[in-house]
Amino acid sequence: MALDDAGLDLLFRTVRTPVAWNDRPVGQDTLRQLYDLVRLGPTSGNCCPGRFVFITTESCRERLRPALSAGNVQRVMTAPVTVIVAHDPLFFDRMDTLNSAPDVRQWFAADVGLAEETAFRNGTLQGAYLIMAARALGLSVLPLSGFDGAMVEDSFLAQKGWQANFLVCLGYTDGPPPTPRAPRPDFDDACVIV
Repeated sequence: MALDDAGLDLLFRTVRTPVAWNDRPVGQDTLRQLYDLVRLGPTSGNCCPGRFVFITTESCRERLRPALSAGNVQRVMTAPVTVIVAHDPLFFDRMDTLNSAPDVRQWFAADVGLAEETAFRNGTLQGAYLIMAARALGLSVLPLSGFDGAMVEDSFLAQKGWQANFLVCLGYTDGPPPTPRAPRPDFDDACVIV
């Protein structure tokens, strides 16, 4: 069953990246509902390496501030929630419960390059699921890559051993930005059918 036009508009066609947030808070129940959707998205071998840190307090936003590029400070500091989209490089330690194939943990434990590539690729994929699931729940979404990853990892991820990939600000807005949507490549510029 395909989504109707309203669903496609909500996820892709009319939704826009916000330039400002309103005062409506994002509750913890919404964040749990969001992750419950994200975790259902497919990953290779059901490896599920994506990890998410939901920054919701002023004190944690202030801890994040020094890691942000200048152009992102205002947007992050005013967002109700900022998510650190990360991945666990040791995701394979949970593979025996996530995948019933024999010795699946050993595939990754024995090959550091394969484990790193799998964690990064599939963690990124789960970050994309987070963006789409957030839109599906009516949240406005601002993905960002302008930050110092090492600082974010030292401040928020070191105890877990997770690695930062990108940030996603979540909240609510009062409408689309006043500027038109930026252009995107056409099919013939970005795609080949063979």
